[in-house]
Amino acid sequence: MRGRSGFGDELFSFVRLEERVPADEVPAGLSGSFSALYSATCRPSIPPEMLLRATLLQALYSVRSERMRMEQINYNLLFRWFVGLSMDASVWHATGFTHNRDRLLQADVARAFLAGLLALPRVKRLLSSEHFSVDDTLIDAWASMKSFVPKDEGGAPPAPPLGRNAERNFRGETRSNETHASTTDPDARLYRKGHGQSSWLCYMAHVLMEKRNGLVVDSTLTHATGTAERKAALAMLDRRPSARRITLGADKAYDVADFVGELRARKVTPHIAVNGTISKTGKRRKTAIDNRTLRHPGYEISQRCRKRLEEVFGWAKASAGLTKFKVKGLTKSAAIFSFFTAAYNLVRLPKLLSQQPA
Repeated sequence: MRGRSGFGDELFSFVRLEERVPADEVPAGLSGSFSALYSATCRPSIPPEMLLRATLLQALYSVRSERMRMEQINYNLLFRWFVGLSMDASVWHATGFTHNRDRLLQADVARAFLAGLLALPRVKRLLSSEHFSVDDTLIDAWASMKSFVPKDEGGAPPAPPLGRNAERNFRGETRSNETHASTTDPDARLYRKGHGQSSWLCYMAHVLMEKRNGLVVDSTLTHATGTAERKAALAMLDRRPSARRITLGADKAYDVADFVGELRARKVTPHIAVNGTISKTGKRRKTAIDNRTLRHPGYEISQRCRKRLEEVFGWAKASAGLTKFKVKGLTKSAAIFSFFTAAYNLVRLPKLLSQQPA
């Protein structure tokens, strides 16, 4: 029987909007961690739950700056509801919001939020506990190449130059991280991806992904060095101890004998792409992966699944706008990157959960 279209006669509604939306379980589980960051006697500040939700808005809707975020929260009713502000509440000043949010970036709240999200029962069923992939990417630091100047005699970072946009001449100057540092962000490192490519001030972002549904299970940010990717991979594996043997897929940059030995000592099967680079002498580089691993059918599957990590980096840079950090320092930048990886999971989870049986 065909239904009839029409409008209801009710002028008022007594159904709260929160009753139509599932409860926000993850920030509620972080209440104890939030309480340890604040004093019990001072003036009340912005609630940390609101700071966390507002930070996620930057990744979910690619908000470029703090002032634009406050403007959109002011006139966008969806943003107001998501953050937790009432219709009549005034929006915070951008400077005050930044000072309060920096408290969360100094603590390990971002990693705790990602862990709390993955610990939800309906999300935990989607994760694989045996098969993982790891990869890294470079993200620009909030510093200009003009700020990369020689260090002082004691090796300390130099003082910032006078003027907002001072002149800088690099002609005939050999620059390196041992002799130079950025006056804007001393934690940034000069790095280039390969021979013949340009160098820039950046950080190295690392992601550990499970292979069943391509969800991020851990992330970290380090200085951009030649060994950072392998050290970060071992650190993320150590944070997920397992009594069972697991597999780890990676590209050929991880095909190093020492790294493969560390994986085998941790009961991790290295499904790493073979680095068959030919040297200047014409000899092919010897790989650390033996034929026992290469002939296994799971090795080919891992090599196909590990490329899904590029979706994480592509979404963070193209959709979320994380081509350059808007904060300074390794600690704050690492927290921002963790929030962005958690936001990536939030974007993918609704579709994955809808495909699961009730």
